[in-house]
Amino acid sequence: MSKLLKLLLFILVFIAFISCETDFNPNAEYKDISVVYGILNKYDSVSYIKVNKAFLGEMNAYTMAQYEDSSSYGNNLEVKIEEINGGTISKVFYFDTTTIYNKEPGVFYAPNQVVYKCLTYKQFDTINYEPLYKLIIRNKKTGKLITSSTKLVNAIYISNPNSDYFDLPSAGKKKIEWNSVKYGKAYQLVIRFNYFENGIPKKLDMEFPAIKSKELTGNEGMVVEFPSSFFFRTIQSTIPIIPGIVRNVGKIELIVSVAADDFSTYLDVNAPSGSIIQVRPEFSNISNGIGIFSARSNNTFKNARKLELGAKTNDSLKFGQYTRELGFQ
Repeated sequence: MSKLLKLLLFILVFIAFISCETDFNPNAEYKDISVVYGILNKYDSVSYIKVNKAFLGEMNAYTMAQYEDSSSYGNNLEVKIEEINGGTISKVFYFDTTTIYNKEPGVFYAPNQVVYKCLTYKQFDTINYEPLYKLIIRNKKTGKLITSSTKLVNAIYISNPNSDYFDLPSAGKKKIEWNSVKYGKAYQLVIRFNYFENGIPKKLDMEFPAIKSKELTGNEGMVVEFPSSFFFRTIQSTIPIIPGIVRNVGKIELIVSVAADDFSTYLDVNAPSGSIIQVRPEFSNISNGIGIFSARSNNTFKNARKLELGAKTNDSLKFGQYTRELGFQ
């Protein structure tokens, strides 16, 4: 939930800057613009849809956004997702309102916010069909309909490595390999190094830039390549030297997150820019609103036999030039 909210906060802040105008005619008619954010993951136990208002009104837009009744629909929305197979509705997911209590301060009101929630674990049909999931939001007061649709994406299976892989810092280059999945576009690898400090579990995530598939049909070979020393240098630069501390090695997790095509485009458009020119292109796949409704998945490839660090890697962590002062046993 926390990762979802952090990503949501970033997206909503950006949308607010392009949608909540501060220079406007104070006598202009009130205009309700719906801002929607929903990313489905077939492996999540709960799915969330976020809906806010962007607006024009008689007050400064940023001041208005701090009031719940200015940017929240409360209980006035009916939110559902239809699962459609071959043009026929096979299942309907109804979302109920719930309140989150830990939204960080930003453009919209905080810390409490209303979101829409549905229990969806093992409910999505992805075995026999490739259904379309259609989002339908109806304003019960005005009758306004907001719609969008997406296909789901599966988690990937990492084909390489399949043994103790990181061994020596001087052992050339390493590759992490997998095949793309249908409807998946952007793939981001994280190598998660689990370890213990005086018996307390810790973790270090090594994130790699996203790579993209050429097609959305799946089975395309995807590769991330890096020097063997990268693993040890990252540990050296991230984990501090603490005299007297005892560290023990845990397991390695290889995690690949997959974004569907629309979500990939949306993230590209809204990514931070180093340019002094702040005008950005807009992307939305929401009908009668703005925002994003798409899909993602992630795969934690965790196997004690395949990814448990072996003797060579342990020796490199204990005695190698990069990490020998970190207290690994």
